[in-house]
Formats: sequence, structure tokens, C-alpha cells
Amino acid sequence: MNQKTDTHPVTQPQSAAEPQEATQMPEGLADACESSEAEEQQNIAETTPRSGFQGHVVGIGASAGGLEALEQLFNCMPGGTEAAFVVVQHLSPDHKSLMANLLARHTSMPVVTVRDAMEIEAETIYLIPPGNLMTISEGQLRLSPKNPKALSLPIDLFFSSLAQEFRDRCIGVILSGTGSDGTRGSVAINDAGGLLLAQNPENAKFDGMPRSVIATGLVDEILPAELLGRRIKDHILQKPETRVGPPPRIPSDPDTGSSLEGIFHLLHNHGGVNFRDYKPATVLRRIERRMQVRHVPDFEHYLELLDGDSGEVSVLRREILIPVTNFFRDPEAFDALATKVVDQVVQQSSASHPIRVWVAGMSTGEEAYSIAILFAEAFERARRWPDIKIFATDVEQKNVDAASAGTFSEAIMAEVSPERLERFFIKRGSHFVVKPELRQTLVFARHNLLEDPPFTRMDMVSCRNVLIYFVPGAQERALRRFQYALAPGGYLFLGSSESLAGLSSDFTPVSSKYKLFQMLRSTTLPLDSHGSSALLGARVSSSSRVRRTGIQGNQPRDASAIDTAQQLLLRDHAPPSVLLSDTLDLIHIFGEAQRYLHFPSGSISLEVSKLLPSGIVPVAQALLRRAAKASGVVRSEASTFKLPDGTSQRLCVSARRLGGDERNPGFLLLSFESLVSSSSSEGSEGGQPMDVNMEAQERIQSLEQELAATRESLQATIEELEASNEELQATNEEMMASNEELQSSNEELQSVNEELYTVNAENQEKIQILNRLNADLDSMAKAASIATLFLDESLRITRFTPEATHIFKIRDGDVGRPLDDFSHSLDYPNLMSDLRASLREGRMVEHEVSADSGHHYLLRILPYTLQGASSKGAVITLVDITSIRDVALLQAVLDSLDHHVAVLDHKGVVVMLNKHWQACAKDYGLLTLKGAQVGACYLQACKNSDQTADGIHARKAQEGVGKILNGEIESLGFEYPCDAAGAPRWFLMRAVKLQHPDGGAIVSHLEITDWVPERLKHNDN
Repeated sequence: MNQKTDTHPVTQPQSAAEPQEATQMPEGLADACESSEAEEQQNIAETTPRSGFQGHVVGIGASAGGLEALEQLFNCMPGGTEAAFVVVQHLSPDHKSLMANLLARHTSMPVVTVRDAMEIEAETIYLIPPGNLMTISEGQLRLSPKNPKALSLPIDLFFSSLAQEFRDRCIGVILSGTGSDGTRGSVAINDAGGLLLAQNPENAKFDGMPRSVIATGLVDEILPAELLGRRIKDHILQKPETRVGPPPRIPSDPDTGSSLEGIFHLLHNHGGVNFRDYKPATVLRRIERRMQVRHVPDFEHYLELLDGDSGEVSVLRREILIPVTNFFRDPEAFDALATKVVDQVVQQSSASHPIRVWVAGMSTGEEAYSIAILFAEAFERARRWPDIKIFATDVEQKNVDAASAGTFSEAIMAEVSPERLERFFIKRGSHFVVKPELRQTLVFARHNLLEDPPFTRMDMVSCRNVLIYFVPGAQERALRRFQYALAPGGYLFLGSSESLAGLSSDFTPVSSKYKLFQMLRSTTLPLDSHGSSALLGARVSSSSRVRRTGIQGNQPRDASAIDTAQQLLLRDHAPPSVLLSDTLDLIHIFGEAQRYLHFPSGSISLEVSKLLPSGIVPVAQALLRRAAKASGVVRSEASTFKLPDGTSQRLCVSARRLGGDERNPGFLLLSFESLVSSSSSEGSEGGQPMDVNMEAQERIQSLEQELAATRESLQATIEELEASNEELQATNEEMMASNEELQSSNEELQSVNEELYTVNAENQEKIQILNRLNADLDSMAKAASIATLFLDESLRITRFTPEATHIFKIRDGDVGRPLDDFSHSLDYPNLMSDLRASLREGRMVEHEVSADSGHHYLLRILPYTLQGASSKGAVITLVDITSIRDVALLQAVLDSLDHHVAVLDHKGVVVMLNKHWQACAKDYGLLTLKGAQVGACYLQACKNSDQTADGIHARKAQEGVGKILNGEIESLGFEYPCDAAGAPRWFLMRAVKLQHPDGGAIVSHLEITDWVPERLKHNDN
């Protein structure tokens, strides 16, 4: 059995029949491999299991609906894997699990429930016991009690320990379940070089867990549960299934490159990342892992696969850039960062200089958000909120997109405290979303740390667990870029395994243990000697290598000529063919195969049976069915078929499968081989004509022999079925006895179920009625816009309208608290005593009260009793009567005047009168005053008075008031006589414009009879 190691073999083992060719490695890469080999070997020694078990361990995570998936998995699990299987489920701690008995029926392997410190053995299935968490250490399964009050993610916990213990000999499988448990543990397995599989969400009862792990982009294969077992064994046995052609001819001269150099070149072109700067042993281990997953035996074949499959390039690139991170990774380091760096930066910040932080290589954003949280908490402690901008960058665009979305699974509950979750996140379903106020402090961008220009004037730079993947030269370039990016006195935060290397003299340690440094000396152009020139040289060297290797050396016209030649060869020498999908839909047409197809009118279907002539359809369908199950070419006998154009042609139809297997045939190729040319050529050479009758007779005899053999086989099958039927009959009798016992229990359960169903239906109906009444009550309260509070018998708030919050200092979360806990703006000190008296005596209380805002309210306290219950309650309503009191006050003012006063609206309609106007109209019978009552038109009253003795004055008043209402004049005044009650009287009429947005006028009549004699005497003189 081939084992993957953390060293750097350049080829996979080949069979003895094939010659072993060493793939030449580029000089720079070989030198780097030698420099990092000792470090890699040390890592291997640290991560090699210390137990005697040297096989693979398969961790299987399942939740809701997982029993069915586990049964399908172990039903189809082939033997001979020599692996141990550990099943981790979400189990209730209050119920005894029957999983061991249930799974034992579907596998020949022993199924055991784990005990603490149990040694693992090959070909054994281990089950987690209820109420426990499980890890693996030193080849033993360790148990710990589950905290019932905290979120537990048993699959994540076990997968992480499995990855750390067994590295590339671990396999993770995610089956049906809800939530996202297992996602972070799966990332750890992928990072360790293990195989990661997931059940197809379409076949899972609950697709939450499979979809969550698939969303990471790290799953090696997505299969139905029944196919996962075969895939696990293939991976363990490392059976190569080469799916590509012969290896490409790449020169072996180190200066001109190799197949491995070609892989690096494709990766660089695809995503702009030069993986020559990464530690070769790490990169080679990830490449070897993908080669094993794709069953490719050597680098030459894998290069050809990458060259034709851009999706595989993306997968390989993402695997090398695996996003391993979490919130507050290494909590003690983040505590030191908060106290020794973040607080200092916040204290030293000023309004003219916003805080600038750069989080380089932030993966999926957890580290960046962790630092943003630290700054937000520091702002609260310092009671100052300076401007801050955190630049979070990563070389992988998918990571940037994921971080920018700010959505994380519920697994972060194990990393972020409940207080921080409540303050900085919003719970949406099974995910947590970063609150906008925290998200707006971060700027996410794609940035290549080694090639793109660095940021500047940074108060802090954080780059944790990124430099460890670089070769020493690239590490120094990255550190100099950080030095260039930092402002004087800025801070640098590195990972626990990273150091400053040759730049230690330019920094002073703030905390050596937690890799916190403060810059002493800045640099003006850090890229001159170690950056730009080196980078330029690398690019020139890379370009020259590309030209020398010839990977891109073909001229466009050569490619065009090759294309044309291929098309001519296909047309002249290959039979007309059609390429079909596994659902028999047409994908591509080769040659002149369209002459064998017809496209009917109306809606077009690409299913081949709808496009072929009726005579060819049954032959083609039979061939395609056989080809889907066979590995070679399946041919029909030569026959004459009628074509869509009306002609007939003698054809031999053939079909073959391209890739796939019996369960998933992949693609199918259907070919039409014409026999017209061959027949004519034989005739021209003098061949004998074919005896059709003889061939038909031979065909009949062949079919009769096949029929006889089929009958014999059928008879044997019938006999076997009869024997099996007798065994089944005996089993059925036993089942019937058990069924009778279950039937009696089922009847009892059925009766209970019916009762519960009836009660449930009644409850559902009551709930609907309550919901409708609740909605009506809410709508009525909103429409009335009256401040209302509902209280129970203990004077606790049960409901209130939004208008009540303007009077009482309450919020939505205060439901259930006593009313006397809150202050209010009412001038009503006896509120609580009147409430208690109203509840005690069952009477309504009503008062007019004023508020600090100057508003006046009509307060009513109405007690009520719940129907069918002894509990009581009360409703407080406060109707705003401020406007009513204002109108009453205005009327009182008008009534206090000696004038006869009327208020007109913009149309001249009387809206208010004082008591002197009304009394004068009644006592003296003045038509002008009497006709102008509230609701009447004053102008019309003046017009009606035009026919009387004082008509000239009424007309003058009508015209003047009309001009005031139209805005032509501001005021009007004149004196006029009036004979009323048998005595001559004089009045002064005065009208002015009403200063109101709606317009209007005020008209007053003042009696001046006492002034008239002197005036008349004056006029006589």
C-alpha cells in the first residue's frame, strides 16, 4: 500500500512493467527543497502517530437523517481497507442509543461503543456514546463529558484531533445532517493532506451539513452514500486510474523547465501567484494529494490534466492556499494584543490621523473581524471613537468574497464569547452575520503580498501564520514590505511560529512570547534591493523560461493549421458521430452526422431518440444501454435504414462509453458507419454477392440457441427463487408473530395519536383565531394613534402602543416589568394608587392630566377580567385633548372682547363667533350679523343685506372682505349707521387678514353711537 509522506518525491510509484523516469526538478526548487527538508522531516516526526496503528482512520460525521446514510455507506463498504471507522453523531444524552445494534445489521465489521482510552483497531467501527465529546490522541479514543449549557460541535472537535494525529492518513466523511458541524474540522483534514468526502445533498434527507462543507470548496468528491465506500477503498489502496493520454514531451534540461515547472507556470498564469516562493515540500505535498485524488500516476500526466481542465487548476490553487483560521486564534496572543498594542494605538490616535490597520493574508476574514472587535472594545473603554480603517487582504478572491459577506456558521459560538456574539453579530437562521457598524470599519481587497505594492502609514500590521509557508527569501521580502507599510512606531503582529529573521534590529519586542513587535527604524524604499529588482528578475527569468520551454511557443497560425487538419481528418476518415450526455441529450455533432438526424417543428428536444429516424431509434437505444454498462465498443449488425431525407442506406451503428462507470456512464458516443462504399468496392473486385437468406437462417439459429440457453438459465433461477421463497416463508411466519405484538401496541399508539391530532387541530384553530384577534388589536391601536398600556393584575406591562413610549420611558424589551419601575412625564402623582383602586373596586377612573411637554390628556383607567379566568387586568388610555383645550381658550378670549367678532376661513365661511356678535344679532335683528352664523358665508350675508336700507354699507363690506380674502388688501375699516330697535345707532366695521397658512379674515363690528352727536355737531359747523 502506497503511503503519502511529507517529503518531496517527484513521481508516484509505477508498475514494474513501466520504465521509471525521474522527472527533473528546477534548480531553484531543488535548492529550496534541500533547505526546507530538515524542517519538513521534523514536522513529520511531530505529527506521526505514536501508536502502533499505521492504517487509515475514517471519521464519519452525521446528524439528523444520518442513520439511513450510515446504513447505505456500510452496506456498500468493501472489505480489505484495513482502516478504522469512527462515527460521530449528535445524540440525545437522555436516551440510550441503539446505533450499534442497527448498524451491525449492515456490516460484517464489529461495531463497538467507545470507552475512554480505547485503542483503535483495523476493520472496526467505533461509535461515540451519548453525552460525550470525543478526540483521538496517541492512537486512543478519548472521551470527555459534554457541557449541557454550551454549544458542542463534536464532529468539528473529532475531525480536528484526527487531522492533527493522522495527517494524510485521515479521511473525513460528512453525511446527512442539519447545521454546519464538521465544516471547520473538514478544513483541518484537508490542510493535513487527508481525503475529504461529502454525501450528495440531493440524496441526503437533511442537506445542511453536506452543503456547508461543500461551500468551503475543499471537498474532494461529492457522492451518494452508497458510493462513498468504494471511493474510500480506492483512496486507501491508491489504485491509479489514468484518465489522460501519454505524458507530454517536456525537455529534461533544468534550464528549460520540467513538468513540475509547467505546473507552477499554469498556477501562476491562472491566479497570479508564484508558488516558487512557497516552501516546496508543502506545495509538492498538496500537488501529490490532488494527484492521488485524481488517480494520476506522475507529474507529466497531471500537467496534461491541468492543461485541459481549468477547474482542476482552481482546485489545486485553492488547496495550496487553504484557508485555515478562526476567531481569536490563540486567545492569549489576542489578549496581549488588546492590552499592549490596541489600547496604545487608540490612546495615541488623533482626529487628524485616523487609525490604519493592515491584516495581510486574512483568509476568510475571522482574524480581521477579531482585530476590529478588539478596537471597538478599546474605543468603549477609552470613551473615544476615532476614525479607523482596517485593510483586510488575501491573495485568493474567493476568500475575499467570503470575508466581505461577513456571514459565519454557528461554529463560531465555540470561539466567540456570548457577549461578543450579542454585541457584534446578528443571528439569522443557523448563521451569524457581522453587524453593519463593525463591517463598515473594514475594507476587503485581493492583494498579493509578495508582488503587489504594500499599503502605507499603517499603525499596525497583522500577518499571522502566512510567512511559515514562504521560503526564507520570500519571508524577508514580505517582512520588508511590512516595515515599509508601518508608520513610525507602528506595531507588527506575527504568528507563533514566525520571526523577524534579519530585521530584528529594526524592531523592538513588545511581547516576544506572542510575537508582538514595535518598529524602531523605518525604511524608505524596501523594495529596491529585496523587492522590485528581485521581483523583476523573477519575472524576466520566468518569462525566459516560458519561452525556452515552449509551453507558449506555438504560433497562432500553427494552432489554426492543426485545427484545420484535425477537422479534415475527422471528416474524411472518422464515421459521422454524435456525442451524448448520460441522459442521452445531444451535446456535439461530428462530421456529417446531421444527415441521420431530423429536427421536428415546435419545441425542440435534444434527446437523441426524438432526433433519430424511427427505424434507427430502437437499435440506438439498445446499443446505448449496453454501452453504458460495458467498457468497449458495441456494434449492431448491418441493416438498411430509411434516412430523414427519404433515401435509404445500409448502416452499422456503434456506441461506446467515454469515461465514467456503470452507475455514472459519463458521456456516450454514437457512430454511423456507412457500408455503401465497402459494398461497391467489393463488387468491383469481383466478390460474390451476399446470400441474405443464408445469413437470415444463421441468425435465426443463433437466436434459437440463445433462447434455449435463456430458458435453462430462467429455470435455474426459478428453482433458486423457490428455495429462497421457502426460507422467506419461514421468516415471514416469525415476522407475522412479531407483527401481531406490534399491531396491538400500534393500535394503542394510534388511539393516542388520534386524540393528539384532535387536540392539535383545536389548538391550531385557536391559534389562528388569536393571531387574527391580535392582528385586529394591533391594527386598531395603530389606527387610533392613542397611547395605550395593558397591565395584568400585578400592574406588569403586557402590551403597549408606540404612542405610549412618548409618555412612559419604556422600550420593546420592557414587556413583563412593573409599571412603577418606569418614570413618566404626567403631572399625576396618584397614578399608581388610582390603578390599584380601579383594579380592586372594578370601576373606571377618568382624569384630565397635563404632561411636561405642554400636552393635555384625557386619562382613563378601565379594569377588565379575563373570561373563564380569575386573573384581572387594566387598560390605560391617554387621549390627547391639547387642541380641544386650545380651541376652548381661544373662544374664551373672543368672548371677553367688547367687539362683535367673527373669524372667517379663506372662502368667507364663518368658523367662530363671540357671544357679543350673537347677542347683538338677536337683540337688534341686524341682518348682516344675523345671517352670518357659524357655518354660513359672511359674503352671502352681506349680499342679502344689499336690498335693505343699509345696502350700500353691506355691499362695501362684501367687496372689502372679498379683497382681503383674495389677498388684494390687508385690512378694511369704515363707519356706518344702522337703525335698530327703533333707535339710530352707529357702528365701526373693521376687517383684517388672518395671519394663518390657510388664509382667512377677522371681522369686527363696534358700536360707536355715543361718539356720533359730537361728530355730527362738528359736521354741521
